[in-house]
Amino acid sequence: MILKLKHGDVKIELFSDVAPKHVERIKKLANDGKYDNVVFHRVIDGFMAQTGDVKFGNSSSKDYDLRRAGSGNSALPDLTSEFSDIPHLRGSLSMARSQDPNSGNSQFFICFKDSPFLDRKYTVFGKVIEGMEHVDKIKKGNQDQNGSVENPDKIISFKSL
Repeated sequence: MILKLKHGDVKIELFSDVAPKHVERIKKLANDGKYDNVVFHRVIDGFMAQTGDVKFGNSSSKDYDLRRAGSGNSALPDLTSEFSDIPHLRGSLSMARSQDPNSGNSQFFICFKDSPFLDRKYTVFGKVIEGMEHVDKIKKGNQDQNGSVENPDKIISFKSL
């Protein structure tokens, strides 16, 4: 898949053999255009960039509310976790969730660096194979506010090749 950011294109490999339901969800939402114009609402330097709130995080939607971004999902049901032994390495894509391990829906994050403390607690469903330098340029959030970003960068588009 291609994740188009303002700094350039990011090529993503999806792990459909390891996390088939998560890959299916990401592809459906992406190909339906649900991720287009969705902001990176939580970005922690040296850790990860989180996006994917298709309800409150779409900057071109009437429901856009940066204060609520991160609390919304898609209209589709939550997914059952698909934890695996794939580690959270730099460039890993993983599904965000609440305290409930089976609450992943549309939000995901990209790791800036290896984060082994997340292993087997979040579903890794893909990795960046080209363009990680563009991910590194995503506007960082305020460390004192759990990575909240003012005037955040956004996904221009996210589509299958």
